[in-house]
Amino acid sequence: MKNIEQKIFEKANTLVEALPYIKNFYGKTFVIKYGGAAQKESHLKKFFSQDIVLLNFIGIKPIVVHGGGPKITEIMKKFGKEPSFIHGHRVTDKETMEIVEMVLGVLNKEIVQLINSQGGKAVGLTGKDGGLLKAVKKYLKINNEEVDLGFVGDVEYVNVEILQTLQNDGFIPVIAPIGYDTAGNTYNINADTVAASVSVAAQAEKLIVLTDVKGISDEEGNLIATLKASEALRLIEENVIKGGMMPKVYACLNALRGGVKKAHIIDGRVPHSLLLEIFTKEGIGTEIVLE
Repeated sequence: MKNIEQKIFEKANTLVEALPYIKNFYGKTFVIKYGGAAQKESHLKKFFSQDIVLLNFIGIKPIVVHGGGPKITEIMKKFGKEPSFIHGHRVTDKETMEIVEMVLGVLNKEIVQLINSQGGKAVGLTGKDGGLLKAVKKYLKINNEEVDLGFVGDVEYVNVEILQTLQNDGFIPVIAPIGYDTAGNTYNINADTVAASVSVAAQAEKLIVLTDVKGISDEEGNLIATLKASEALRLIEENVIKGGMMPKVYACLNALRGGVKKAHIIDGRVPHSLLLEIFTKEGIGTEIVLE
């Protein structure tokens, strides 16, 4: 009996702790970049979709942006194409772009179905739907020379009206990072970049990036709970933040500079990581702020 009472007490305390956050965030938009193990492991997929549905149910307006890099690489190899990367950017010829579009379309539908199976009302989109993501061709600068990556783009414009229309009707937008230009070209865009651009355009309260690490760590490997933008840049310069974490941190910084209140990098391998980061005082990952 004591064990049952203890569990009830703990859950009640958790709910009481969450109430101020629920009140403060009511009606606000959160953009969530969904990737890593949370997008691959069955039990984590379920926890993620439950979190998204709960956020929507209590009046927070989530927008999900997802990637699909590992799956794209897997399917490319099955088609006999060897993936090529330059400084972490996938070189994308026309055939690769067709594979990217196919894979992201399948993943998008899967995420929509997962959220809807938990009682949500998700709608899948690519940047081509409703003119959501207008793109411009991306060139990578290496040693002061521009390197052509093929059909790789940057976000030039976000048609936020379509997102607001869906949100106002209680729908949850789920976005695959594919853009287009006025010449009719289709572009593969980094999902972190898309999430940052969407969060700025939607005047989001938060950008939350799910990863496969606890968050951002210092030189000794200790998790940093709150990180200022200036400190993040220092850690990048000193090569403490490196590799795959760099585009995520830059996305967060761009979002903050664009008016997003806070950005978070959290461990998507933790069950219900979204709820733990948003509704507990300590959180579980790294919160990034301007100053």
